[in-house]
Amino acid sequence: MLGQQRIDLLQRVPRLKPMLKSRLFPPALMLVTLFVFMLAILSGLFGTPAGSRNFGIIFVWIVWWALLIILLVPFFGRAWCTICPIPAPGEWLQRRAIVNRTSGRLRTLRWRWPRRLKNLWLQNFGFLGVAIFSALILTRPNISAWLLLTLMIMGVALSLLYENRVFCRYVCPVGGFIGLYSLVAPVELRVSDPQICASHKTKDCITGNEQGYGCPWMVFPGKLARNNYCGLCLECLKTCPKNNIVINLRPFGSDLLVAKERRLDEAYKAFIMLGCALLYAGVLLGPWGWIKQWANMDTLPHWALYAAGFLVINLVVLPGLFWVTTAFARRLAGQSISLRHLFVDYAYALIPLGLAAWIAFSFGFVLVNGSYAPGVLSDPLGWGWNLFGTANVPWTPLWPTLIPFLQVGVLIAGLLFAIHIAYRIARQNSSGHRQAYLAMLPLGGFMAAITFMFLRLYAG
Repeated sequence: MLGQQRIDLLQRVPRLKPMLKSRLFPPALMLVTLFVFMLAILSGLFGTPAGSRNFGIIFVWIVWWALLIILLVPFFGRAWCTICPIPAPGEWLQRRAIVNRTSGRLRTLRWRWPRRLKNLWLQNFGFLGVAIFSALILTRPNISAWLLLTLMIMGVALSLLYENRVFCRYVCPVGGFIGLYSLVAPVELRVSDPQICASHKTKDCITGNEQGYGCPWMVFPGKLARNNYCGLCLECLKTCPKNNIVINLRPFGSDLLVAKERRLDEAYKAFIMLGCALLYAGVLLGPWGWIKQWANMDTLPHWALYAAGFLVINLVVLPGLFWVTTAFARRLAGQSISLRHLFVDYAYALIPLGLAAWIAFSFGFVLVNGSYAPGVLSDPLGWGWNLFGTANVPWTPLWPTLIPFLQVGVLIAGLLFAIHIAYRIARQNSSGHRQAYLAMLPLGGFMAAITFMFLRLYAG
C-alpha cells in the first residue's frame, strides 16, 4: 500500500460484513472473555499465592498482555476493546439485554460527565497509579485480583450513573494506552462518504434504531478522523441505513499525521508510556537489585522514594528533556510556530518508539515465562488439578538466545519509523525541506539516545 491508499476489508472479504452486523457479535466473544476474567479474579482471591502457578498472573499479565501488545494493538488497534469484558456487565444492565436490541432509553441516571474531564488525564494518572504498583501486581495474585475486581466495579458503577461507555472513554487505564497506540495500527473504521453522513437527518449511528444502539463511545462516525476514540463496538455498522460504514486497511501510522487532532493530554500519554517502558526495563532487567526491592515494597519509605522517582521521571524529567529538545529544534530550524504547539506535535513521533519499546519488553517477558501457561491451564487455582493433562509441563524458556535479536530488531525498526514520523510532522510545521531536516537533528538525537538506553538494557 502506497501513500494514503485504503483497502475496504468489507468489500474484499464478503463474508465478514454479515458476521460483524450480527447481534451475536461481539456479545458472544465478550461472554468468553468475561469467563476468563472472572476465573482470573477467583484464582487470585482463592488460588495459590505462587504467581507462577496462578491463572490470574499467568493468563492476564503474560498471555493476555503478550497478545495485546505484540499482536492486537499494533495490527488491529482497538480490537481488544471490541471484546473486553470489563464494560460488559454495566452495558448489559443499561440495555437490559445481552444480545437482542431492546427498545427505550438506556437504564441509567443519565448524569453528565464533567466537561473538564473529557480528556485522557484521568487515564494518564490511572495508568501511572497502576504502574507504580506493578511489581506487586505482577507477582501477588490477590493484589492483581483486587485490581481487576475494582476495574469491573468501576465500570458497572459508572454505567449506572452515566450513559454509554464513560468508563472506557475517560477512565480505563488500559483503554488509554490502547487508544494511543491504535493510532499506529493499519485497521480503521471510517465512513465511505462524509457527505452522506452530513446530509442524513436522523443520525441513526448516534441515536440508534431497531438494528442497534447509538454509539456507546459517543463518537459521530461521519467526523471520525483517528482511531483513538473509536472502540470498534461496530454498533454504527449495524445501525447505518446508508451502508456508509467501512473498515479499511491503510498504511501504518496514518493517524499520527492528522495534525488538527493533536492534544497535550495525548502527548503526555506518549511520554508516560515511553517512560514506563524504560523504567520497567531498568527495574526488571537492570543490574540494580536494590531498585527491584524498593519496587516490591521491601519497606514503605523505600517504596515511597521509588514511587516519587517514578512520577518525577514520567511527568517532569522526560517531558522536560523533550521540551528542551523541541526548543533547540525550533531555534535551529528557525521555525516561527509556538514552542508549545511544536512540543505537542513532535511528541506524537514518540508513539511508535514507545510501542516498539513495549513490544521488545513483552518479547522477553512472554518468551521467558510463557511456558508456565500449559501447567496453569490444567490447574488454574493451584489446587493440584490436572484437567487437560498438562499440569506437570516443566518451565522452559522459549528461544532464549533469540530474544535479544528480536528486541534489538523491534527497537531499531521503531526508531526508524519514529524518525520518519518526526520528519513528516516537521515538514507539516516547516516552510521547506531544509527547515524540516534541521529540526530533525535534535529530535532524531533524542530518540536515538532513548533507543540506546533500551539497547543497553536488553542487549547488554
